[in-house]
Amino acid sequence: MASDVPAVVNAVRLLERIAREWPDPVSTGTLIDELGLNRSTCYNILGTLQRAGWAATRGDRGGWWLGPRLLAVAGSAPDWVGDIVRQELEDLSRRLGFLVFALRRHGPSDYAVVAKADRGHGVRMTVGVGDTFPFSAPAIMRAFHAWSAPDEVDRLIDKHGLTAFTDETTVDRTALRAELAATRERGYGQSLREYEPGQSGVSAPVFDTNGQVSMALCSLAFASELNERTVGNAGELVRACGVRITERTGGTFPTR
Repeated sequence: MASDVPAVVNAVRLLERIAREWPDPVSTGTLIDELGLNRSTCYNILGTLQRAGWAATRGDRGGWWLGPRLLAVAGSAPDWVGDIVRQELEDLSRRLGFLVFALRRHGPSDYAVVAKADRGHGVRMTVGVGDTFPFSAPAIMRAFHAWSAPDEVDRLIDKHGLTAFTDETTVDRTALRAELAATRERGYGQSLREYEPGQSGVSAPVFDTNGQVSMALCSLAFASELNERTVGNAGELVRACGVRITERTGGTFPTR
């Protein structure tokens, strides 16, 4: 009978150990210590698994989790993507202290909430899974369409229009183009009192394997909490969350 191949055995052991913590990551140190692996051997195998899409990491401090290609092969893609999104939203809400949620396109023009988290306290805004927002909801539209071709954005505006939700809503097309360009440059969208007078929002995209926006993340808060003074920090946190979900689900980032 043929002997087992040590590298393959160790790769299986690594994947099984990582899977035990799913969807949480496992540190490299834990893998080395618990499995009794040589550090160089462990890194080499993990690197090979990462290139194959069977393991994923955000760097040594971020730990390791199961890769998107392995999860897709397992036939549970909808579940694992949802697990990643919910986990990241929970972490983001803890950091922000605000409501956060993820949306996908719904029908010809709307966006639907597919997951949410809210670790805030006291009187808070809320949304429900399945709630929808209209095409021109400012922060959400910017996350979805800042990376779209200008002609496509114009076509959608011609079809669905721009609603002046408040006196501060940007509805002038030249100003909107400038805001979309700023969103693309920052990596996140912002809407200060443009959807409701007492409400502000920040948003960021999640990209699919083709570098297209597949989902938007949004955080809403009262304008007294989310305003010109605080929007930069909140936007960066939401942007970073979108980057993590993109990386963990095997997405690619478009070139600017």
